[in-house]
Amino acid sequence: MSSLKEIKVRIASIRSTQKITAAMKMVSSAKLHHTQMLTEHTLLYANKLSAILNGLLGAECDLESPYTEQREVKRVAIAVFSSSSGLCGTFNVNVWKELSARLHEYKAQQIEVRLYPIGKKIADELHKAGYTTEDNFLHLGEKPSYDGAISLAGDLMELFTSGKVDRVELLYHHFKNTATQVLTHKVYLPITLPEATTDASVTDYLLEPSPENLQALLFPKLLNLTVYTTLLDTVTSEHAARMMAMQTANDNANDLIQDLTLQYNKTRQQAITNELLDIMGGSGQ
Repeated sequence: MSSLKEIKVRIASIRSTQKITAAMKMVSSAKLHHTQMLTEHTLLYANKLSAILNGLLGAECDLESPYTEQREVKRVAIAVFSSSSGLCGTFNVNVWKELSARLHEYKAQQIEVRLYPIGKKIADELHKAGYTTEDNFLHLGEKPSYDGAISLAGDLMELFTSGKVDRVELLYHHFKNTATQVLTHKVYLPITLPEATTDASVTDYLLEPSPENLQALLFPKLLNLTVYTTLLDTVTSEHAARMMAMQTANDNANDLIQDLTLQYNKTRQQAITNELLDIMGGSGQ
């Protein structure tokens, strides 16, 4: 059985660690509040822009655009988003599991894959597994910026429009609520416009400038915004995951402290009882 001193040292050590996890939870909570508001507002704008684009151009689906070209998929680029630090539960593990499964699937189909990791954790896993990666945007998720998103989006668009890849995909966590972050796979390019409809309730727009000019203007804006919202979504999900992980750590620490305190009291009581028995035994002699 552990001595009283050993138990007291363990309790003190756990309480010290608990202070750190509690502080990390508070920091993550504050960051979560900030990024959640920014993400919600940006997603609202992105969804509205997408709706406008679909409404204006949906009836012109036969228009050709370098961003909507459907090709046989022989080469794929994947932008995969993770955190750059740990202590966020299974956040990064889930990303790696899903990405690993897709890579094995594409290998079986003899599809060439180009990897764009955003976040150190997923980049480390890819490097350990022997994959070659494009690391120019590795730190983009640490401080998401619209300029950084434009740079990444520009590279992905150039890959697709130049024919270097036939499809571009995004793999990231979507923030649903504090307790739930949904691992999401999205086809970034080619863009898919809605099918033309003959519904009488659909507004017949007169477009000025032409649909072609609107496509050339709006498609890059939508694609830039998609990458930016994905960055914000990932960071928000990361803060939520870390906050929940720290809460779990705090709860576990409380349970362990209670168990150790009970053990301490039992050990102390046993020591007192033994001492009294020794005294009584000595008196009897």
